[in-house]
Amino acid sequence: ELDMANGSKAKIRNVFHALYSHAERYEWHDRNPITKVRQSAQRRRDPDILDVSELTGLLTSLPDPFRTMVFVAAGTGLRRGEMIGLKWEDIDFEAALIHPRRSIVSQNVGKLKTTASAKPVALDPYLAHALEDLKANSGFSEPGDWVFASPASGGEKPYWPDMILKRRVRPVALALGITKRIGWHSFRHTYASLLKSSGADVKVVQDSLRHASGRITM
Repeated sequence: ELDMANGSKAKIRNVFHALYSHAERYEWHDRNPITKVRQSAQRRRDPDILDVSELTGLLTSLPDPFRTMVFVAAGTGLRRGEMIGLKWEDIDFEAALIHPRRSIVSQNVGKLKTTASAKPVALDPYLAHALEDLKANSGFSEPGDWVFASPASGGEKPYWPDMILKRRVRPVALALGITKRIGWHSFRHTYASLLKSSGADVKVVQDSLRHASGRITM
């Protein structure tokens, strides 16, 4: 009955199942009651995906640094926490690679989701140019500075991504006539969809999204 996505509830169920399995192993409990608990991980609704014209409209209409945030999310497939957790030292302009090294959730710096998440991400020349422009005009451009540093915190912390969605991205989307439900994960799904439509096979999409298995990608 938790007001959460089915996938999140399924993960909680699995954690408790593992907990009781350990309890049985050490004879702290005589059975695993979670075995009989069923929880689907299927999505309640298909995620909205932006088409090229909608994505172009957002990139044309948003001011920086919010434009570049959307560009990074839709042009790399980085997860929200990975994107907001980028520092300038993580971007290798010479090798055209982005190295995800941390994830930020509710302003708490943590580890990446999986080992596969640490794989470097290819940096497109157009996106590299946008990032270079952002860096040149940012007051926080040292290697250890956040790429999307918030001026309100004196650069000590990055922007809150959900507030950027609420106050910046979604109002611009509505003004453009885009009525789709847009979240940061929408840009990751859009990235995957654009890769697939360009003819990329599942293995390429899996590597680009840094999924641990092809089953997740499918």
